[in-house]
Amino acid sequence: MDWIIDILNEKTDFDGSVLLIRPLRKGKDDKKFEQDGLFHVAQRGLLNGKTVSETRLITCVNRALNPYLDFDSFLRTAENSDLQFIISNTTEAGIAFDASDSDINSVPNSFPGKVTRLLFQRFTFFKKDNTKGLSLIPCELIEKNGEKLREIILQYAEVWNLPADFKSWIVESNTFCNTLVDRIVPGFPKDSAKEIQESVGYEDSQIVMAEPYHLLVIEPCPATDTSLQRIKKIFPAEKAGLQVKFVSDVTPYRTSKVRILNGAHTTLVPIAYLRGLRTVMESINDAYIGDFVSKAVNEEIIPTLDLPEDELRQFASDVIERFKNPFIRHELISIALNSISKFKVRVLPSILEYERRTKKLPNRLLQAFAALIVFYKGSWRGVAIPLNDSPEVLAFFKDAWASENVESAVHKTLSHASFWGSDLTEVNGLEKVVTNHVIELLNADVN
Repeated sequence: MDWIIDILNEKTDFDGSVLLIRPLRKGKDDKKFEQDGLFHVAQRGLLNGKTVSETRLITCVNRALNPYLDFDSFLRTAENSDLQFIISNTTEAGIAFDASDSDINSVPNSFPGKVTRLLFQRFTFFKKDNTKGLSLIPCELIEKNGEKLREIILQYAEVWNLPADFKSWIVESNTFCNTLVDRIVPGFPKDSAKEIQESVGYEDSQIVMAEPYHLLVIEPCPATDTSLQRIKKIFPAEKAGLQVKFVSDVTPYRTSKVRILNGAHTTLVPIAYLRGLRTVMESINDAYIGDFVSKAVNEEIIPTLDLPEDELRQFASDVIERFKNPFIRHELISIALNSISKFKVRVLPSILEYERRTKKLPNRLLQAFAALIVFYKGSWRGVAIPLNDSPEVLAFFKDAWASENVESAVHKTLSHASFWGSDLTEVNGLEKVVTNHVIELLNADVN
């Protein structure tokens, strides 16, 4: 987001500066301010078939505050009449209610608690002024993140016995946005930091590596013509040529991202790993795997989605290109973390929706399902697979494969409704297809 704001400052009249809130209880200093808030974003990767290698100095970060070290200064930021946005990325666990936040006069533990306290300070200082509401843009990767944040803020207002007109001000004077953020940001590029530092002429200890692709989808809540035009006006990303979309419903974009990008990752991992491949880039560059993933996405996932087909195919093309990024080493085994729950969210909906719409079964996605079951056998060609999942999941597969009976292992897995939300053996023909694919894989292993 600092990168976006820096570009807005350059290409529009946005003229924004950023105050970082670093809520670290141990009170560590923010290293960026050993560099006066300056740092570089190094974009490395492929974009539209061309290799991109660009480095940008970010100059929009003005200062940083730690509310645990200086709560009064934190609260005084709410009194700045120029303040317009609160943008957050506190991870998926950040937007949550904490019952221990019972005292409004101490620093709340939770992120929503801190925002509630900040907004109450603003409400009080500006004497309930309806024009002093803020636009809140949470970037956490949870569904309906803006609505969830607003819900928890109202919960704190209730618990803290704050006035009813404050609750009304929260809803009526502030804009909470649901968002979808899509960009791979590996962080500090330790393997290439020295090279980047030499190229820019600075000894920057805070370089951030990012892929060239970026997408931010913003849905103000509620999404009316007025609210959409307002957020477009005050956050003029489209004028700056940035890939920022202002929409009335972020849901189809989120679904497409989860099904295509995340679904392709989860589909690719077990198939590629069992073929001896270990990273996303080498997997997608493998002739068999590259063709397999491309066809799975274009022929079995895209037909289950509701955005315009040309938009979906362009996104799919972008995803495949991103997988080929030679500057990012993305290990398959790291993506394989908690693969059962990931498969349920990222791939299974495509399988079931494809069957519902076409009355056929998506063969490649079911081949990936079979490979996942074999993957969770825990060893391949005599070598242990370092599975990383919950103890319950690992214990289930240890038991399912104990007899080495394929039909039994597949049946137990597919019928385990707590994994999938339903008994998948009830889907006509699915068990037979998956079983056959498992047998093929295991026979290939023997041969």
